[in-house]
Amino acid sequence: MTETLFKLSIPNTHQQYLHVELLLKNINNDIDILLPTWRPGRYEEGNFAKNIKGFKVFDDENIALDFIKTSKHSWHVNSKQAKNLRIQYQYYAAELNAGSTFVEKEMLYVNPVNCLMYVKERMGDKVQIDFEIPKTWEIAGSLTQINETSFTVESFDELFDTPVICSPNLICKSYQTSGYHFHLWFNDLNGIKWEKLITDFKKFTKKQIEDFGEFPCKEFHFLFHTPNNLAYHGVEHLKSTVIALGPKYDVFGKLYSELLGVSSHELYHVWNVKTIRPKEMMPYDFGLENYSKMGYVYEGVTTYMGDLYLLKSGVFTLNEYLKELEKQFQKHFDNYGRFNHAVSESSFDTWLDGYVKGAPGRKVSIYVEGCLLAFITDYMLRKATNNKIGIEGVMKRMYYHPDIIEKGYDEDSYRNMLENVSSISFQTLFEDHVNGTVSYEGLLIEALDYFGLELIKKLDPSYSKSILGIKTQVNSKGTFVVDIYPGSPSDMGGLRIGDQIMSVNKTQVNKNLDQWLRYFNENKEISLTLSRNQNIKEVLIPTLNRNFYQEYKIQVKKDTDKNQIKALQSWACL
Repeated sequence: MTETLFKLSIPNTHQQYLHVELLLKNINNDIDILLPTWRPGRYEEGNFAKNIKGFKVFDDENIALDFIKTSKHSWHVNSKQAKNLRIQYQYYAAELNAGSTFVEKEMLYVNPVNCLMYVKERMGDKVQIDFEIPKTWEIAGSLTQINETSFTVESFDELFDTPVICSPNLICKSYQTSGYHFHLWFNDLNGIKWEKLITDFKKFTKKQIEDFGEFPCKEFHFLFHTPNNLAYHGVEHLKSTVIALGPKYDVFGKLYSELLGVSSHELYHVWNVKTIRPKEMMPYDFGLENYSKMGYVYEGVTTYMGDLYLLKSGVFTLNEYLKELEKQFQKHFDNYGRFNHAVSESSFDTWLDGYVKGAPGRKVSIYVEGCLLAFITDYMLRKATNNKIGIEGVMKRMYYHPDIIEKGYDEDSYRNMLENVSSISFQTLFEDHVNGTVSYEGLLIEALDYFGLELIKKLDPSYSKSILGIKTQVNSKGTFVVDIYPGSPSDMGGLRIGDQIMSVNKTQVNKNLDQWLRYFNENKEISLTLSRNQNIKEVLIPTLNRNFYQEYKIQVKKDTDKNQIKALQSWACL
């Protein structure tokens, strides 16, 4: 018998409120009702309760019961010995991304972890969800179907990991590989190139499964949002993933490589973080921060392997893959936070400011640094084992390790696995580069060389980046400073992030900063007029005989020996 029942409806879609009714059966005493404070895949506080309106509680006789809000996401209900409780509220669903809940005229997208409430003592309850939607709508997701509009899951953990799209415009095609079923769902998208899409998805899916030996689920659903606006976002789940990519007219054009990249990344997450999980997340606590320093594994290794599997499976050529790896190198070298904050510390601090730029030069990205450290780790493993075992072999061993699957892993168990497989020490890597801020540019160059690759540094074509040491952003209001290279002329001249550059040597800037900087370069003296906090300032930029922001390219060496060729072929499956 189902002890917990949700009824979801959207009676006035223009208001963008999801109406939720929660029926809790067999209540024994007073009870605390909670809404999750965060969602897995986004390791920061979500503050979803800010979207709740009209919270009410009723007993079996439809009599309203008293309650007290005890925190920003919890309500204490005086049950007055009622056997069953009916809870009603509305959730404002006006933001569409891969991890949100969203309501519009012809779509209901529900991510249960941010809009459905729970009782901590009843996380093991079997849950039923009834959708009150038009009969012409389809429902996409991994819920177990009872009838046309009723579905079930075995527990709240499964519920919070099971997003659903309801719409009359859903289109689905499926494919099979290695005995598992995969479903591709698009909502309201024209011009889907199904043959190419399925061919490419089959390739990287098959290769990932081959390397792990099995897939954790019998079926898997790719759920795609393709909005009209610019979007790039993916969220992992055990039996599905939700991906937002736009604008929709470019999904099978300029954005197709991004579609492949994020899809391969999210599929790899089925093993890495949905199954192989840090100890701090065993199990998830939806009411508190789940602090972990292991983001360089659950996001960094996934970022590295997601793209690498496109190469290994033949979806990407070597040059196409190297362009993706270049992006990680570029982000790494452009971020001076790498000298101030270790990647393990930045992982812990995702709960503080992990998904915004934050204070200049303070932190690093677990995706970028984790990816590059995974590349170095892969090189060290392959070199030590004569190319027999790479990082995919370590992840496979973690997947089949009973203690890790039951209790999770930490730095020691991950490092021990690396050292047991390779018979070499990873002490310096962890002390200096995972938990420290020592530069590892030398290791990156060493790793590239092992595979017959080289890093080419070029002067950034942007004068403001390479000579003045600033990055700017142009919008309808003007040209604004968004980053400053430490010790650059712009830094020495006193520029600040947020300054609007209005003129160069008294000549007005109108989306042509670089052109005027080059024009006045012969003067050897640059004066900038700035708008800062509604004050006009004039600053003189000193001249330094060096360059700052650079471009980084990776290419195959012209002269490679047989060992480099062998290593490259093994690594890339060429």
